[in-house]
Amino acid sequence: MEENRQVYLDYSATTPVKREVLDAMLPYFTENFGNPSSLYTVGQKSKDAIRTARDQVAGLIGAQPSEIFFTSSGTEADNWAVIGAAMWKRGKGKHVITSAIEHHALLHSGDHLEKEGFDVTYLPVDAQGFVRPDDLEKAIRDDTTVVSIMFANNEIGTIQPIAELCRIARAHGVLFHTDAVQALGNVPIDVNGLGVDMLSMSGHKIYGPKGVGALYVRKGVNLPAYMQGGAQESGKRAGTENLTGIVGFGKAAELSGQNLEKHIAGLRGLRDYLLEKIRAEISDIRVNGSLESRLPGNLNVTFKYIEGEAILLLLDMAGIAVSTGSACSSASLTPSHVLDAIGVPVEEIHGSIRFTVGDFTTKEDIDYTVEALKTAVSKLRGISSLSRDSGF
Repeated sequence: MEENRQVYLDYSATTPVKREVLDAMLPYFTENFGNPSSLYTVGQKSKDAIRTARDQVAGLIGAQPSEIFFTSSGTEADNWAVIGAAMWKRGKGKHVITSAIEHHALLHSGDHLEKEGFDVTYLPVDAQGFVRPDDLEKAIRDDTTVVSIMFANNEIGTIQPIAELCRIARAHGVLFHTDAVQALGNVPIDVNGLGVDMLSMSGHKIYGPKGVGALYVRKGVNLPAYMQGGAQESGKRAGTENLTGIVGFGKAAELSGQNLEKHIAGLRGLRDYLLEKIRAEISDIRVNGSLESRLPGNLNVTFKYIEGEAILLLLDMAGIAVSTGSACSSASLTPSHVLDAIGVPVEEIHGSIRFTVGDFTTKEDIDYTVEALKTAVSKLRGISSLSRDSGF
């Protein structure tokens, strides 16, 4: 094994900031630092920079700039969309629908709404992680006001049939939100073609900075203000804007749109190469999620008879960064709710690793990783208390 080699295979957790993005941001830390709400020239330059970024983010998803509201994160965007829409429509009813495999930003929003007297339905998924359109149709009631189904799952990469699900919701006069944090920059997105009313995004998943996200809100959807104070973000989110973060997010969105087809093809090729190598070198594995409708850089694999946390630590010692699930909860030993929802046995859930490749991943990185992985799996299976004879 090579000494001091570093391989990063957790691009779904976060991405490095691209040089072009950093270069776009730097002037707004120093000479162009004005408050966008100020009327003098340096402030108006900052306001213009935010306007440009709004255009860039809108362009990536086919939206109007006025429909883009900047937030601190994808989590904030999810919270605002689902809780805000539920509160806005509570005169019609207090029933909200989401899925069992949502990010915790959505699941915890559901918990919050239940404490406020709302009824939340969590739709099941099939063995590949898909929400069945028939299940959504059956779940909608006269008092249903909001449906929120994530565009692509953060753990297993399954891409949902969003356009079809959205059509069902709209046919019943129900608002539709999708968490597109993982999908943005990894699949083509056209909000008008999809028909969604709200869509959440995050800058640090597309080679932009952390601490900035956005919520697309279709014109005519009148969400209540998320923060009280000044008139920023059309009066919907008070507080001085994260100028540098917004500029960086805008530039990252522009680059994503320019390179989308090449980016998708590159990631899919690397992901498939990784899967091919793992299948050739390691026995007793299972791939979790759909291989046909899946994020191009995502591979979630169960290595039977061993603990994923142990694999992660041995790979980390070799300079390789991977995840045992969602980065937001990977420090927890609680079994993945996503893998549980698709029917993975609990003892196998704990042996699952998420690999996600990105723009800076090479085939040499993958070759190195598979060699380290083969060594780690062999070592751990040799000392594991689990065995083929035990039935696991």
